[in-house]
Amino acid sequence: MSAHEHLRINGIRLWDSLMTLAKIGATDKGGVRRLALTDLDRQGRDLVTGWCREAGLDVTVDRIGNIFARRAGTDPTRAPVMSGSHIDTQPSGGKFDGNYGVLAALEVIRSLNDQNIRTAAPLEVAIWTNEEGTRFQPVMMGSGVFAGVFDLQDTLGRKDLDGLTVGDELARIGYAGTAECGGRPVGAYFEAHIEQGPVLEDTGTTIGVVTGVMGLRWFEVTAVGQDSHAGPTPMRLRKDAMLAAAKMVQEVHRIANDHAPHGRGTVGTLSVKPSSINVVPGEVKFTVDIRHAEGPVLDAMEARLRTACVDIGNETGTTLTVRPVSAFTPTAFDPACIGEVRSGAARLGYRHMDIVSGAGHDAVYVARLAPTAMIFVPCEGGISHNEIENATPEHLEAGCNVLLQAMLGRAG
Repeated sequence: MSAHEHLRINGIRLWDSLMTLAKIGATDKGGVRRLALTDLDRQGRDLVTGWCREAGLDVTVDRIGNIFARRAGTDPTRAPVMSGSHIDTQPSGGKFDGNYGVLAALEVIRSLNDQNIRTAAPLEVAIWTNEEGTRFQPVMMGSGVFAGVFDLQDTLGRKDLDGLTVGDELARIGYAGTAECGGRPVGAYFEAHIEQGPVLEDTGTTIGVVTGVMGLRWFEVTAVGQDSHAGPTPMRLRKDAMLAAAKMVQEVHRIANDHAPHGRGTVGTLSVKPSSINVVPGEVKFTVDIRHAEGPVLDAMEARLRTACVDIGNETGTTLTVRPVSAFTPTAFDPACIGEVRSGAARLGYRHMDIVSGAGHDAVYVARLAPTAMIFVPCEGGISHNEIENATPEHLEAGCNVLLQAMLGRAG
């Protein structure tokens, strides 16, 4: 038995904290609308930083508004073991996405305080600015600036639809910090999160040991044929851009299925010209989202996509062009941190499985700087980014208990 195997967090307090935070920006359907750098975001930040100070933590804010709340360790030479996520939400978001990761990290520290347990390395709660990227782009803004992926000054100048800048809004809500972005040592980083997918629930698994995050590539594909009258134009003489697009939708799904279990392929938007009931479409634009956990496989999926565009264009008498829109490389998490999560779940007797995240998280950028891993717990129906997003108190408590074990394993 490890020295800390008997320790447990206070699940009731964790749930109460989540429900209290969810009141800020609460929606009629039971969700949360708390967009980044709004007055509601300020209220959420004030609430959580207040809790951090009550727990005896030293709170600092950097220039992009990231919040770090530190509990001192007995060995000041060691880099902190950090855990956190974000508290901004989607426009019609839920109570748990991001919020769980922040409050689980705080609950770990509260529980250690309750039992008067000190760690050798310091512990830190991180609250990253604007992970969702709904009001300001890019997504995962705060962690991206912290990791040096985005330039600070450029990011501070980003505008929302009303022309308000990130920098001005940070100052307005009182979270334009003075600490420099980046250069802050991190000994290890753990992020607890609801799965945002159906796999854990489907398999009856309590803990997802996240080994990495899928890479993704987004494309806009334009199929160009010839618009013509639907009546006089025989089928064999048509250059139907919609037919080409329809065949490509099938091909995107085929490509993903041929690269199971981690292949993903989605056509999410479609625009038709001239969009008339009795006209053969002459132009169709659609988006393609492909994902996989391995870079070489993602390369192969893209190659098949491009080949299919040529082949289907020849078959239908159309031309399909592919324009890259965005891309993220796959992220593999640290084997030692993954091991702490896996062994913690096993010691506590929770059913667990390795899993790859299909969605991006702040952990993706932090992993560029420090050993990193994530912990997933089930969410009802796999539904997230939605007001009906739900998770059980028991699963949330289990994930936080695993987080406690993992952080203590690294902090000593």
